[in-house]
Amino acid sequence: MTRMHAAPRTTDLEEGLTDLAKLARLLMAHAPYDGTFDLRLSGVHASKASRIEKEMHHAVMQPALCMVAQGAKRVILGKEIYEYDASRMLVYSVDVPITAQVTQASLDAPYLGLRLDLDPARIADLTARVYPLGLPKRDDGHAICVDQVDEHVINAVVRLMELASQPGESDLLAPLVMDEILIRLLRSSLGRRLAMIGQEESKVHRISKAVSWVRSNFDKPLDVERLATLVHMSPSSFHQHFKAVTDMSPLQYQKALRLQEARRLMLLTKLDAGSAGRQVGYQSVSQFTREYGRYFGNAPTRDIALLLQKAGVDKPSAGN
Repeated sequence: MTRMHAAPRTTDLEEGLTDLAKLARLLMAHAPYDGTFDLRLSGVHASKASRIEKEMHHAVMQPALCMVAQGAKRVILGKEIYEYDASRMLVYSVDVPITAQVTQASLDAPYLGLRLDLDPARIADLTARVYPLGLPKRDDGHAICVDQVDEHVINAVVRLMELASQPGESDLLAPLVMDEILIRLLRSSLGRRLAMIGQEESKVHRISKAVSWVRSNFDKPLDVERLATLVHMSPSSFHQHFKAVTDMSPLQYQKALRLQEARRLMLLTKLDAGSAGRQVGYQSVSQFTREYGRYFGNAPTRDIALLLQKAGVDKPSAGN
């Protein structure tokens, strides 16, 4: 569950620290215990984990910049594995269902992460200023990319985090600092990848439009030809570009969304497996159970029971 927390102002004791150490202190202040916390600044989230995660966590990520001040994390999309730590930053350019795992953390040196949500409209506006003559030609790339951390980006992120505890100034200054972060990213080696988020004619943007449709209609039969027409591509070209960006076919993408939503429904509303499967679009309970087991590693009933047990919640009643 996401929680709100206000952190204290940065003190003079931090002045001698590197920007990365300052970022770690700020994240510790905003994330006082393990979990993910929304800051007062819209679209800014701090995370902490005090131990290595033995199991992968499933989530649907939206366009965002992810940075680590301490520890390390692994993200899997399709067959691709991405790893990042304090020396590398990760960018999501399209909504994608991923699995993730903290791979470096301890009580003495917990994992400390930051996520900044990215606004495609704002990126499009800034891209026009950073590249007034147009973007350099290059392949659009994947939904996820990892690159070396830019020290100027870290410095700007630290200043953004400091504003989170200064409500009188944050409304005026935070948007300017966020623009600085985006401009520095656009001018970095990640620039074209980031710019694609806001470019309507880019393949990434068009695939993102298709992804939005699938997310809104994941419980309905998937019509690839209709999706291809929606984004002005031929069916074969659409299928090729969709897989190039997301590392999944449209059907695989829909299946991941369905299974994650079914899991959420069973956890939060205590629906039984059959009802959850039907609600997300499965006609066959046996097919749902089989695909669920392949995706999450356990049959639905056992998987939910284990999750509730780990959370300290009583197991669901028989039949759930």
